[in-house]
Amino acid sequence: MQLTTLLDLRYQKEYRAGRGVHGRGKDQYGKRGEERIIAVPVGTVIRDARTGDLLADLKARGERVVVASGGRGGKGNAHFVSSTHRSPRLAQPGLPGEEKELEIELRLLADVGIIGLPNAGKSTLISVISAARPKIADYPFTTLVPNLGVVGYGEGKSFVVADIPGLIEGAHRGEGLGHKFLKHVSRTSLLLHLLDASKIREEDPLADWLAVNRELELFDPALAERQQIVVANKIDLPEGRAKLQLLDKLLPPAFRPCCAISAVTGEGLEELKRLVGIKLEEARAAKDEDRAAAGL
Repeated sequence: MQLTTLLDLRYQKEYRAGRGVHGRGKDQYGKRGEERIIAVPVGTVIRDARTGDLLADLKARGERVVVASGGRGGKGNAHFVSSTHRSPRLAQPGLPGEEKELEIELRLLADVGIIGLPNAGKSTLISVISAARPKIADYPFTTLVPNLGVVGYGEGKSFVVADIPGLIEGAHRGEGLGHKFLKHVSRTSLLLHLLDASKIREEDPLADWLAVNRELELFDPALAERQQIVVANKIDLPEGRAKLQLLDKLLPPAFRPCCAISAVTGEGLEELKRLVGIKLEEARAAKDEDRAAAGL
C-alpha cells in the first residue's frame, strides 16, 4: 500500500530503534539492535530541526535514508588478550546511538501546478481534465489541500497536475493558505496561471496576474522564473470573452498568447492539454541534455 500522507507521524512523536545486546564471554559479540524503519510518502522532505540542514528529499519509491545512526559496538574481552594477560576480565562498552529532532514535510510531486486567486476555477478545471474530484463551491478557499489528477493527452501520454489552493496577497508570509500552497509549487515543472476572465478589470487588466506572481517571487525568486502558461477561464460568460483581447495585448510577449478556455463547456481544453504536453516534453528534453553534458 502506497502512503500519501504524513498523518501517522502526527500521532506518534518519538521513535526508537532496538537496543543492541551486550557482548559475552568466550569471544561472543552482542547482537546489533533492530533497525527502526519509518515509512513515508514519496515527496517527503526531512530536515534537522535544530540546524535546519536538509537530510533527505525522497523523490522516488524505494528510496531510503539513515537519519540517526546507532552507536558503535563495544569491544569484547578477547580484544584485550595479550602475552601477559591471557584471560582478561575487561570489555569496552558501546557508544549510544544518535538522537535527533526532525522536521518532516510532504511536498507534492506533480508536473504541473494550477495557480491563481481563489475562485478562479482551478478545482473545476482539474475535475474536467482528469479523474480528480475536488470539492467545488462558489466561495474562496474551497480547496484546503492540493488535489492531484492524471491528465491524458496524445497517444498514451499523460502528466500529473496539482490544483493548488488559492493564493492571496501576503501568502509569502503565510497569510491565507500561505506556505501550505507555495511549498507544493516548488516541485512543479510548469505552472498554469488561471485567471477569471469575467473579473478582469478594464482599468488594470493584469492586476490579478501580477498579484499572484508577486507572491511567488517574494516566497522564492526561482518560482517567478518557472515556465508559466497564462489561462483565461470562464470565456463562456459574455464579460469574459469580451476582455480576452485586452489581456492578450498587455501581457508580456513571453506569456502571449494566453489560452482561452471554459472549464464548464470544455471549450479550449484539448488545445490546452496538447500545449502543456509539448511544454513538458521540451522541458524534459532540455533537462536530459543538461544531464548528458554534465556526464550524469
